[in-house]
Amino acid sequence: MATIQEKIDDLKKRQEKVKVGGGQKRIEKQHASGKLTARERVEKLLDAGTFVELDQFVCHRCTNFGMENVESPGEGVVTGYGTIEGRLVYVYAQDFTVIGGSLGEMHANKIVKVQKLALKMGAPLIGINDSGGARIQEAIDALSGYGKIFYQNTAASGVIPQISVIMGPCAGGAVYSPAITDFIYMVKNTSQMFITGPQVIKSVTAEEVTAEQLGGALTHNATSGVAHFATENDDDCVQQVRYLLSFLPSNNLDEAPIVETGDDANRMDDGLNTLLPDNPNQPYNMKDVIKSIVDNGEFYEVHAHYAQNIITCFVRFDGQPVGIIANQPNVMAGCLDINASDKAARFIRFCDAFNLPVVNIVDVPGFLPGTDQEYGGIIRHGAKMLYAYCEATVPKVTVITRKAYGGAYLAMCSQDLGADQVLAWPSAEIAVMGPAGAANIIFRNDADAAEKTAKYVEDFATPYKAAERGFVDQVIEPKETRPRIITALNMLASKREQRPAKKHGNIPL
Repeated sequence: MATIQEKIDDLKKRQEKVKVGGGQKRIEKQHASGKLTARERVEKLLDAGTFVELDQFVCHRCTNFGMENVESPGEGVVTGYGTIEGRLVYVYAQDFTVIGGSLGEMHANKIVKVQKLALKMGAPLIGINDSGGARIQEAIDALSGYGKIFYQNTAASGVIPQISVIMGPCAGGAVYSPAITDFIYMVKNTSQMFITGPQVIKSVTAEEVTAEQLGGALTHNATSGVAHFATENDDDCVQQVRYLLSFLPSNNLDEAPIVETGDDANRMDDGLNTLLPDNPNQPYNMKDVIKSIVDNGEFYEVHAHYAQNIITCFVRFDGQPVGIIANQPNVMAGCLDINASDKAARFIRFCDAFNLPVVNIVDVPGFLPGTDQEYGGIIRHGAKMLYAYCEATVPKVTVITRKAYGGAYLAMCSQDLGADQVLAWPSAEIAVMGPAGAANIIFRNDADAAEKTAKYVEDFATPYKAAERGFVDQVIEPKETRPRIITALNMLASKREQRPAKKHGNIPL
């Protein structure tokens, strides 16, 4: 009969076997391809020494196709919990060194267990994906595993932040779990996402495309909009995930962490008074405005490479995390289009779900015209923005810097869509359409049309008609923007607003 020490030695031996995953050769191959192993990723992501592993000794139950002879240490996925900046998080990381990180019944069960624990505990969930996809030998059991993961993703949506980190291949059904989560990180040159791979596409449509072109980090960050962040390597990626979490609450009942930034809440920037060009049709960089007004000029942009005519980012005002949605006059004159509407609507809904106030910075000439937009459903997509703003009950502050015309004025969170405070710079132009265009319609048959048009532009290319009607709460000097926003947010801290009881609304998807 074995002694206690022998049993302890046996435990350590078993643990060591699990920790080397698919073995040293496969670990070296993972490193050679520019990737960290699952355990290295978890250790770098979490605070040092805080990771607690669960289900170390789980193994598959498959006996088909010789699988009874295949060992899978840890069942190809590392799961557990730890802390980031001292706050509890749950994590799973697929291990490509073990059967290619493929997902089978027990692999899925390990993931589902931490999903359920994260939801019970109200802690963020981070999933690191590096997998060859469904384990073909387990057939329907593997598909069932994906279904259970999707179900838990959906149950947790809007309750805890869910972050997907793609650090290798992610194909077929596997891509839908990340797609349901809040944010997707990808690593340049080493991660891909696609429903069907290059070989299947070639056999079905005769198209030839590389895996990187089809589903690489830049493809999904800049073209499809599926991913939100493109990172340089695994190290950069895990550091960015830690940074993102610094802006977020642990769950929908918690407040986001307040940070002492050392930036004076009453700080003004005289440079804002001269930032806008005198010519209203000349572009400028809205990021200059954002940098000027937020704490220490620091912002974390979401979807930085996608629909660049609108900016979505996390910032702090007097230490409080806030979401900003801002038009970008430097790109497409800041027009709203299909992609910008989708990007903004999703970001607004995330902020609302997790109690992050929303600040809107407006310089929008309208929705982008053209058959491509109309045929692509700009009405439906633009309506998502309207819906998201109307639905949101968090504090909403709108700052109009220049143009705010027509339906796009409404779509950028006008008072009628629930803005709690609307601030306007003296350069703001709030109207149904550009004043020169409107005057051309109104006075087109008048003999003195030119004179009347000039007078109309003078009267209506201002914020004062809207202010006279009470649609603008304050007209402010640009340099005052930061302290006025912070004062508004402080005033709105106790805001309580409810919508009619319902199962859920029907957003125009």
